Amino acid sequence: MYLKILRDSNPWWTEEEWEERDKNLVDYRNQRIRWVPEWIKKLSLEPFSLNFVLGLRQIGKTTGLKLLIRELVKTIEAENVIYIDCDIFPDFESLGEAIIEYLNAVRSEETKYVFLDEVTSISEWWKAVKYMIDTGKFGNCVVTVTGSSSLKVRRDIELFPGRTGKGKVVEVLPLSFKEYVEVHGVKNYKLEYDRVVELFKKYLETGGFPLTINGFSSSHILNAIIGEIVRFRKSLEIAKETLASLISKMPSAVSFRAIAQDTSGYSYKTVQEYLEFFKNLYVLDFAYLKQGSRVLYRKERKVFFRDPLLLNVFSAWSNTSYLYSALIENVVQEHLYRKFGEIYYYRNSYEIDCIADDLKVEVKAGKPHRRYPRDVIVLSDEEIPKFLIELFK
Repeated sequence: MYLKILRDSNPWWTEEEWEERDKNLVDYRNQRIRWVPEWIKKLSLEPFSLNFVLGLRQIGKTTGLKLLIRELVKTIEAENVIYIDCDIFPDFESLGEAIIEYLNAVRSEETKYVFLDEVTSISEWWKAVKYMIDTGKFGNCVVTVTGSSSLKVRRDIELFPGRTGKGKVVEVLPLSFKEYVEVHGVKNYKLEYDRVVELFKKYLETGGFPLTINGFSSSHILNAIIGEIVRFRKSLEIAKETLASLISKMPSAVSFRAIAQDTSGYSYKTVQEYLEFFKNLYVLDFAYLKQGSRVLYRKERKVFFRDPLLLNVFSAWSNTSYLYSALIENVVQEHLYRKFGEIYYYRNSYEIDCIADDLKVEVKAGKPHRRYPRDVIVLSDEEIPKFLIELFK
């Protein structure tokens, strides 16, 4: 019943030149600037493994899987690799039936590599996978699951206690500025710093998304996120008003109540719900107030977009302009967050934009008008590119 559909989406089973007609790989080859994403090297390929790949839509998760599949079928029997686009299945029952039909058709003892792409499109998808694990059908398999909502998938991951084997949880993010510079062919940034500065200006426009780096419209990324808003039954009107209020206040610390006051009467609880939804879609994140060793989660927080392109597209979508100081501060906050896994700010008689690990960083568009303590790094526009690159040495 399902094998014909599966054959169509797994052309390597029957065609030697399958790469020539695979849409993802064709699009990849046609890109002027392309790279093999590092995240695919982090996946476990030893049975049994249940890998989870999380990240925004249009970030290149499917292309990454196809690049991995291309390498796998060079060394193993092609029929032992299956890719399933979960968008085409209406429920977890049909997904489970399709997987069982495939496993029954390919009965060799060799390791099977099962790729389930965008499982968050299927309600309770985890029931199909959990059943396969508990009944031993995935005993000699490497299963890799991708999803676009970190909250949904992370909650679902908790439903697999002791069932992930050697699997890993991998996040796919837009390129950092260091990666951006590298894919543009800069080998020694110190020798080409004038070019690096120009690339930083471009990075602030295109962000680290493969599509926009290659000159494609950012509308593809905006539409993908709008699709997620609709998929999760959120209101586009509330989303737009919430983001408009937020963007108009950045880079200042804000409360949910302050944002709600600029909307058409939505409660602060609704604003909180929507901002946390965008957080779980990898659109934005929070930096909390930290005083000494105390983190004050109930106080105003700084909100930062996780890629400069995202601030640009939502600024246009909500018809709200932003301050340049907010844009560059967001970029520094995101890079520190990626490096250390947490980010805070400090406010007393003076404010420090970013605190992460032992670093205290103040971001200034232009020259600072006041003196800061010696342990605070004050970054001007010209110093930011160097700081971002050296952060990931």
